[in-house]
Amino acid sequence: MKDDLKKLKSEIQEKNDEIKKKDEEITIKDQKIEQYHEQLLRLQADFDNFKKRTEKELSDQIQYASEKIILKILDSYEDMERALKTGSSHELHQGVEMIYQNLKKILAEEGLEVIPAEGEKFDPFQHEALMAEAHEDFKNGEVIEELCKGYKLNSKVIKYSKVKVCKKND
Repeated sequence: MKDDLKKLKSEIQEKNDEIKKKDEEITIKDQKIEQYHEQLLRLQADFDNFKKRTEKELSDQIQYASEKIILKILDSYEDMERALKTGSSHELHQGVEMIYQNLKKILAEEGLEVIPAEGEKFDPFQHEALMAEAHEDFKNGEVIEELCKGYKLNSKVIKYSKVKVCKKND
């Protein structure tokens, strides 16, 4: 009986040691979970801050996107103002011509190009046909007349040419 009791006490002690060891493992794992949770919260806060900062930068870029082109155009705007203040029509005409050439240069530097129209084959990706008529000097489907210029910005059509197209009734 004493042996059984000793054996039983020994088994109880082993189980208690096992429980203590498992409790320690659980405590260590709980600490790791807490560390991971804190790390996750920091990462989430960092991501939220990054997202807010990126949204603000994008908003600022959109708000001030036209600043560069406006600064280039301001000189021509001021030239136009001075030309309008001149007395003679000849000086006014010269001033307006100078401003036109300056604006044309600025827009070309920014990537703007005129879409060729008159005498060209009608292209629905660049031209908008407003009228059609038979014309003996043009082939069927050719642009007879450009009614309003069209423009591309860096190869993207931003304004279609409005045109009159030759359409022969065969």
